[in-house]
Amino acid sequence: MENKQTSILILDDEPIVGKRLKPSLEKKGYEVEAFTSSKEALERIEDRPFDIVVTDLKMEGVDGMQFLTLVKEKYPATEVIVITGFATMGIARESFNKGVFDFLAKPFKLGEIVDIIGRAEAKIKKSRKI
Repeated sequence: MENKQTSILILDDEPIVGKRLKPSLEKKGYEVEAFTSSKEALERIEDRPFDIVVTDLKMEGVDGMQFLTLVKEKYPATEVIVITGFATMGIARESFNKGVFDFLAKPFKLGEIVDIIGRAEAKIKKSRKI
């Protein structure tokens, strides 16, 4: 059984999010790439799939909803976690309809996102064994 590192792409136009998440997730053994530009993140997604994508919703250019839709179309097996400071039931519902794994309102604690990523990783590993 291959023991491939779980890859995570983080997209948030606030640099602090990637700066905080990247080192703590790397310490836990994940391969992490962080982006503040949806354009750059989209270009990266064209190059390769990621196991997990963590994206903000409200951003310049391509917003998170468009981004996650593109990711799920290209890589249906990628688990997407949405983080947003503008959490409404409508947005949450729309995210889940598009196949989002989980939804987290900002500000969140590091432990909360690490938990969700752990659950997404467990789901991915389980589906790979099938």
